[in-house]
Amino acid sequence: MDILEAIKQRQSIRDFKDDPVSQQLLREILEIACRAPSAMNTQPWEFIVVVNDVLDQIKRTVVEKLKAGEKPQSEHSVVGWPTESIYRRRQVELAKKLFQLMDIGREDADKRAQWLERGFKFFNAPAVIVVCVDRMLTAGTPIFDIGAVTQNICLAAQHFGLGTCIEDQGVMYPEVLRKYCSIGESKQIVIAIALGYPNWDFPANRLETTRESIDTLTTWCGFD
Repeated sequence: MDILEAIKQRQSIRDFKDDPVSQQLLREILEIACRAPSAMNTQPWEFIVVVNDVLDQIKRTVVEKLKAGEKPQSEHSVVGWPTESIYRRRQVELAKKLFQLMDIGREDADKRAQWLERGFKFFNAPAVIVVCVDRMLTAGTPIFDIGAVTQNICLAAQHFGLGTCIEDQGVMYPEVLRKYCSIGESKQIVIAIALGYPNWDFPANRLETTRESIDTLTTWCGFD
């Protein structure tokens, strides 16, 4: 797939087919993704790839904690959107479109809870890539590098006909990931990427998001 086409077509997938993704293909995706730039070529990223029984155990345990009322808490700063900001308005617009596609009413507490649970179950993806960094690195320093390699993973996956969803929810119970994936305390768990073959029959996968005009985002300096 052409790189420009992949960038334009990439979207967040919120339901996947049961078809497994082979270890060989996952390895190839990561090898390609690791060509991402990083400060001084430090390559601070580390990956935990989870499938099959281990992934199922994580999903069950996370949902149990969620239903028991245990507050989720990630190991890095989760983005917050000030109430009256454009960022909050964009987030609300996205949620409205998703709930409309999924036929989730504003007052339908059961469906809203099921939707929330879906995110903590990695949207039923057959494979998950958890991205970590070493705690010896200054807090926040590798975030640009992690963003670059994460984008590369998503674009490489797109090339092979796979879909992805980058999600904070997947790392909001880090103790569960540490338990089942033997992640040491010296590593900080940053983000999860749900990955698999998209289920295009799922309503939320038909979502079309908008983008702001470059004219509203860009200041041009020194041009005639």
